[in-house]
Amino acid sequence: MPIHLPPLAAIRAFEAASRHLSFTKAGDELGMTQAAISYQIKLLEERLGFQLFTRKTRRIELTDQGAQLSSRVIDAFSTLRSAFEDVTELSAAQLVVSSNTTFAVNWLANRLFHFQMQNPDIGVRIMPYGPHSEPDFNESDIVISACKAPPKSWFAHEIVRADFSPMLSPGLADTIGGIRVPEDLLKLPLVDPQDPWWQMWFQAAGLEDVDLSNHPSSRMGSQALEANRAIAGQGVAILTPYFCKTALETGQLVQPFKLTCRADDESWYLSYPPALRTSRKVRLFRDWVRSELERDGMPVQAAMAVVA
Repeated sequence: MPIHLPPLAAIRAFEAASRHLSFTKAGDELGMTQAAISYQIKLLEERLGFQLFTRKTRRIELTDQGAQLSSRVIDAFSTLRSAFEDVTELSAAQLVVSSNTTFAVNWLANRLFHFQMQNPDIGVRIMPYGPHSEPDFNESDIVISACKAPPKSWFAHEIVRADFSPMLSPGLADTIGGIRVPEDLLKLPLVDPQDPWWQMWFQAAGLEDVDLSNHPSSRMGSQALEANRAIAGQGVAILTPYFCKTALETGQLVQPFKLTCRADDESWYLSYPPALRTSRKVRLFRDWVRSELERDGMPVQAAMAVVA
């Protein structure tokens, strides 16, 4: 028949008192008074049915049974302390980031090396999530979500706004003699024609009620994938210019029109739970992302905001 353990408070008091052979020092270690330690020891002795200490003038000594129990209890608490130290050190040394695929591929992949060079003691694990999955708000230290607000009470930064404009490869544009007016785009295959951004952009360009039903559906759900298709010359994609900087600068993509629209309620957010507000690894990563964005000339929230 299993024996039920005595109250943990009493065991902790005994472990500390047996190491120090002093109720006063045990109380100082545990943030308790000498009287409180003495009371916990008394409760434990009553529970066990034998004395653990012999009280002498200005000192205490372990009884034979107390000494036998003490060595086992001290070893057990030492093992517990080591276990918590190990897991705490592991947690402090590993940062888990759940990131939208576009941000992971078009932003983090090209820059993460610099963060790790600056912070060699922090290992970063990126967990990208695709178009048909959700960001991992439960198992991650930081979440970078696209067009999906973080949970209530989380601390969040709006890091990239969802601006968009059509882009395509120069080779595809040349197949129709170049793109001169917005209507020219309709002569070419469109990547994800069901994306509401298309109608928003065409309307801003002065084309009302554009019929895209004759364009085959090609839902990708990720700008990283859509940009790759556009670079391969498979169609015109509607993309966020910031995430295509390299492709635009190298000429893999062209943005035929300066007109860029904005989805007011859509952004990329960097967020983390309240429990990690003061975490060193979270603070270092957050500040690094901010500095990288500012170096690119991107506006970033100056202060944390709690998502209501």
